[in-house]
Amino acid sequence: MPQPIPLKDHGKEQGLVNRRLLACALLVLALSLALVGRLYFLQVIEFAYNSTVSENNRVHVLPIPPERGVIYDRNGVVLADNRPSFNLTLTRERAGNTPEVLDEVVKVLELSDETRKQFDKDLKRARHPFEPVTLMYELNENQIARIAVNQFLLPGIDVEPQFVREYPRKEHFAHSVGYVGRINERESKTLDQTQYRGTQSVGKTGVEKFYESQLHGQVGYEEVETNAQGRVMRVLNHHDPVPGKNIVLSLDVHLQEAAEKALGDRRGAVVCIDPETGDVLAMVSKPSFDPNLFVTGISFKEYAALRDSIDRPLFNRVLRGLYAPGSTIKPEVAIAGLDTGAVTPQSRVFDPGYYELPNYEHKYRNWNRSGDGWVDMDAAIMRSNDTYFYDLAHKLGVDRMHDYMTRFGLGQKVSLDMFEEAPGLMPSQQWKRATRRQAWFPGETLILGIGQGYMQVTPLQLAQATTLIASKGVWRRPHLAETVGGLAPVDDNPIPNIVLRDNREWDQVNHGMQLVMHDPRGIARQAAAGAQYRIAGKSGTAQVVAIKQGERYNRLKTLERNRDNALFVGFAPADRPKIVVAVMIENGEAGGRVAGPVVREIMDAWLLDGEGHLKPKYAAPTKAPADPKV
Repeated sequence: MPQPIPLKDHGKEQGLVNRRLLACALLVLALSLALVGRLYFLQVIEFAYNSTVSENNRVHVLPIPPERGVIYDRNGVVLADNRPSFNLTLTRERAGNTPEVLDEVVKVLELSDETRKQFDKDLKRARHPFEPVTLMYELNENQIARIAVNQFLLPGIDVEPQFVREYPRKEHFAHSVGYVGRINERESKTLDQTQYRGTQSVGKTGVEKFYESQLHGQVGYEEVETNAQGRVMRVLNHHDPVPGKNIVLSLDVHLQEAAEKALGDRRGAVVCIDPETGDVLAMVSKPSFDPNLFVTGISFKEYAALRDSIDRPLFNRVLRGLYAPGSTIKPEVAIAGLDTGAVTPQSRVFDPGYYELPNYEHKYRNWNRSGDGWVDMDAAIMRSNDTYFYDLAHKLGVDRMHDYMTRFGLGQKVSLDMFEEAPGLMPSQQWKRATRRQAWFPGETLILGIGQGYMQVTPLQLAQATTLIASKGVWRRPHLAETVGGLAPVDDNPIPNIVLRDNREWDQVNHGMQLVMHDPRGIARQAAAGAQYRIAGKSGTAQVVAIKQGERYNRLKTLERNRDNALFVGFAPADRPKIVVAVMIENGEAGGRVAGPVVREIMDAWLLDGEGHLKPKYAAPTKAPADPKV
């Protein structure tokens, strides 16, 4: 007989259901308490932090780069300006898949693989969130149109108007004004990240580099509200940037052009200085280059062509070129001889065409192999007589020569605002012991007296030494900036003036330099022919390679780049100088014949009016100066 089916135990089932409901209720209560606790923690305990994070996700500070200061010449001619450019930028936070976007940009604009690699390099640089990275400069109308049509394929890509540097005079002021270039990784680590946010370039050389902090200005900013896709919804706050200070240089465009024309296609350097102020009126280094190539990034091929050129167009010969000064430093040696009492203006030396040290057989040749006979100081300067200055150098000794030459700025930096300047070298016994571990030899003193041997100077230092002769020892450091933001630069480290025992010694050397130009036997008389003003000058011809004892210089057997350098220094009008000119022509061979006419042409451009007459403010006195024999 089948067993009866038991009836349901409703009481037991009800208890089970109640227990389950209670467990669920407790679970829901626990979860609710946890959620409330978490909300309390986020909304109350960490309210300040989370509200800041939320605000940062919504509000962004975007930099507004300042406009760079403009650079002018002394007459108001623009040498460095800013011009608008339409540039391609990428904001990574809006781009999504950045590599795909960049590939699409390359496809749309039909760019090269090299450009695509450059994009990746640009994006690796450190930056702030939502700060756009400039990928390309100076888009043309066709490229802008292509970006606009394909904008839906290019999230994060924008075409933005920005200012870029422009040098309207191109290569003519590349070595003085310098140039700006894109900020590299090394510079980005040293620059003020706050002040350079949004800035793409920085001064690399010249005035642009030295006065970077004044030219750059102060960055502005905008506080903007963005949506989840990073699009700007509205501007909450705006602070205008402070533009950089304008700089007026002492350079004169017209004199610069005249100096370049006078130098021609030859490799060399020209420096013109106002001896009354220290203003650099012209500064030429040839060959030169177009600084505009560097502003937005020069290609490797273009840079390699400049860097590897045998003529070294990137090399600033005025500030970094180190050359033997040759006979151009004989006026300074004469000053040392007069001031120490080693010689007087009447002291004479017999020149048979060479000089011999006592108890030595070596003959130190005068450039004039037949000799000049008896020569005093006037004749020695006028004829650039080596024998006289060999003898004077022997009397002075190397240490006294070193002391006097350094007072003239030789072997040290002399400029106020030209950071690239090389110090040069004015040797001494101590220097040779420290660097060569050798004693100083008497013959080395002799050749030092005619500007050869270990001595090396820059054309700027040579011009400054000549300026001190013209100004009778008054030190005014050469400078390029006349005003920065309307204020004249201050020399915080002035160099002491040169004070001599007898001030007439300056006139004595000045007189000898005038004989160089105006005496019938003067070594550079042809360069001064027909001049409407008196010129004080000194030529120099410096060896590039040594010549053995007894041999003669033969230009036909000497490689062009091993031939002598031609130098010339001078100032005019000689009685109250208004311009000092120093010229160095690489491998020019003859200072008086080759470099002298260059100096004369530059002086004419500065001192004469449009009709070829001496400007009234430079007119010579009616009474001729007396012979300054002391």
